[in-house]
Amino acid sequence: MTRKLAPLAIAASAALALSGCAGGAGGGSAGSGGGEGFAFGASQEEVDAALADLEPVTLTYQPPAASPESIMAPAATAYQEYIEERSGGKITLDVVWGQAIAGYSEIDDALADGRLDLAYNLPIYNPAEYPSFDAIASSMSGLPISPVVGEAVYSAVAADIGWQSQSLLDEYEAQGVTPLTPVISSGGYYPVCSEEGSAPDDWTGRQIRVASTSHLGVVEELGASPVSMEYVEVFEALQRGTVDCTLAQLLPSAEGGILEVAPHISYSSDEYSLSSRTVGAELAGSSFETLPLAYQQIIFDAASATFGGIVGITADGNAESVRQAKAAGGTIAPIDEETEEIIGKVHEEQHAAVAEDGLLGDDIAERVQASADKWSGVAADLGLEDQGSFEDLDEWWESGEMDFSPMGEQLYEEAFLEHRPE
Repeated sequence: MTRKLAPLAIAASAALALSGCAGGAGGGSAGSGGGEGFAFGASQEEVDAALADLEPVTLTYQPPAASPESIMAPAATAYQEYIEERSGGKITLDVVWGQAIAGYSEIDDALADGRLDLAYNLPIYNPAEYPSFDAIASSMSGLPISPVVGEAVYSAVAADIGWQSQSLLDEYEAQGVTPLTPVISSGGYYPVCSEEGSAPDDWTGRQIRVASTSHLGVVEELGASPVSMEYVEVFEALQRGTVDCTLAQLLPSAEGGILEVAPHISYSSDEYSLSSRTVGAELAGSSFETLPLAYQQIIFDAASATFGGIVGITADGNAESVRQAKAAGGTIAPIDEETEEIIGKVHEEQHAAVAEDGLLGDDIAERVQASADKWSGVAADLGLEDQGSFEDLDEWWESGEMDFSPMGEQLYEEAFLEHRPE
């Protein structure tokens, strides 16, 4: 499966190299950098005092966005601004776009050997190295979803379950990296096809690009053929008819022009989502524990400040994909009910297999559901509610109109805080 899901690799270049050992954030312990830290929520004056005698540092950060003009770029920019402003300019992030230093297949190595200091990675592409991540992805398949608020709930559940999973934190340590956000749900997966139709007969014989082992089982049960390929090849494959569909997140699909050649989007009902949505993680490399404790804390705290922006950008990407699909003469329609029943059966089998394996504990299904119920309730209490359907998402969603930051702050305090370097 590792070979079948091998991701893209882009030419590497040199960057700042610092040495040390990973693991501080995941274990909540101070690294070898030493120095005084500060309490979460401290005033800027208290932070400035903790940093007063520290030397400035420059860290190389590789986000998922292809360029500063990318739809995804604002998330990276917000992350950079928080860290640089909170540190009073003593931490500078050198942002490297488009996986220019390391493709997804080599990001772990680049973090461990010092070519990268901070990076967004896709552990879902490496189930052999990250079996716990793959198991979490399968366990989260099938939860309710909606195009905006559902994305916020899934993001919260992903991080919550990630921090609960010690086996996953151990896997990161074994790879020589430190989790800052161990699991990120960066947008739902949807069938994006060159031809419309989502009834069982429509899937038979289709070639479908997949991105996880969870997807693999679903596609095979539908009678289609799963295909693994580098993401940068998907547009051309759809254009040439090498594949008929891709199970894809809509934000990068909009950025990559996928809807021009595959304008037909199918979506699951609000009672049941298609498949695995947990794909990414924010990680720190070998330099992290050599940093002063206060610097480690600023970097770790960035998750609290950027959650809302990431959810908003995901919703922006969903809306833009709907817009592009319509412009290309495509369709946005719910998945056929009989097809959803087939998908649901596969998910139940996958959940049972994860529980039987025991890697995440035999109660993982109950813990995922409890987390989903909790964060759905938090969203409701905050007054977060979708204002329309998926089909008219481009009409009712306006970027920035919902404030997800209180949800992000609560998530940080309840899931992240105990893992904060100290």
